[in-house]
Amino acid sequence: MRAAVYHGRRDVRVEEVPEPTGPAAGEVLVAPILCGICGTDVHEFTHGPIVTPVEPHPLTGATNPQILGHEFSAEVLEVGEGVTHVRPGQRVSAMPLIYCGTCYYCRLGHNHLCERMGCTGLSHAWGGLAEAALVGASQLSPLPDEIDDQQGALIEPIAVAAYGVDRAGVAPGTSVLVTGGGPIGMLSAEYAIARGATTVMLSEPNPKRRSIAESLGLTAVFDPSSDDVVGEVRELTGGIGADVSIECAGAGPALDVCLRATRSRGTVSQTGLHVKPATIDAFELALREVTLVGTWCYPVTDWPRIIALVASGKMRGSAAVTATVGIEATVSGFERLIDPTGGDVKILIDPRS
Repeated sequence: MRAAVYHGRRDVRVEEVPEPTGPAAGEVLVAPILCGICGTDVHEFTHGPIVTPVEPHPLTGATNPQILGHEFSAEVLEVGEGVTHVRPGQRVSAMPLIYCGTCYYCRLGHNHLCERMGCTGLSHAWGGLAEAALVGASQLSPLPDEIDDQQGALIEPIAVAAYGVDRAGVAPGTSVLVTGGGPIGMLSAEYAIARGATTVMLSEPNPKRRSIAESLGLTAVFDPSSDDVVGEVRELTGGIGADVSIECAGAGPALDVCLRATRSRGTVSQTGLHVKPATIDAFELALREVTLVGTWCYPVTDWPRIIALVASGKMRGSAAVTATVGIEATVSGFERLIDPTGGDVKILIDPRS
């Protein structure tokens, strides 16, 4: 079967690999329908290996070369012994995290912080950028008819965005600044609105991405290369500053803007992944008692909640998708996403074409 395989930095190949056999007890054989290229995949492409294993993974045993793809909708082909909640022919969304269940954090219920955590499509034998994959039954949630295949592939990045917003305590009436108009930034802004935030602002230097963000019904969209983002935020919040800032750019200057634009006793949620250290003004953090929280992935139990939210129509997520291409265009998809002048936000891959 065809699969997009990560071999190393700037080395992703679409090639023939052996098909999975099985499934074993507790496993499900699926055919991915649509799979997104994630920011984590892009970081692996430009700076990796980071989380893809160069030595056998302690939980899954996987090692590079690695089939990519952890944001995907799929059709169930076959179920293993003991699997009852999904059936052949059913559409599903995959929660890709794989955890041991016995370490300190797993026993606390923080499975996403598992000391040996693996991930389908990053540190596992199989991934969603392939014509077939084996996944654990517990990783799959059925998709209702109200959710299409594209949205099914967006449940994972929506879960990432939702966790960052939830960690910051966004509630009805909250004012929110989002820095970075990539997929997670767009979805964070949309989720904040769904949570009842009444003033939602987004900062993004790329004009094409800003244009997409403006379609989300935000209070304001800023260009950090020319706008005084901190000043604009304060003006829109009565001189106080945002209750919450969500940093989704993964860039030091964006984190600095978040800290300065957030009101005293407000919260900054670091959601974007930084590939190098960022410098912050710790005095500013202390002077105004700003809370800085980190986020990593999402609670592994979030899939039913996120699916229900999307099915309700309160959040669509589709604005983040700018292209859908066949699997042979995977590498060009990566190149498009790292182009600083390009207009793509989220590119989905159809492994069947």
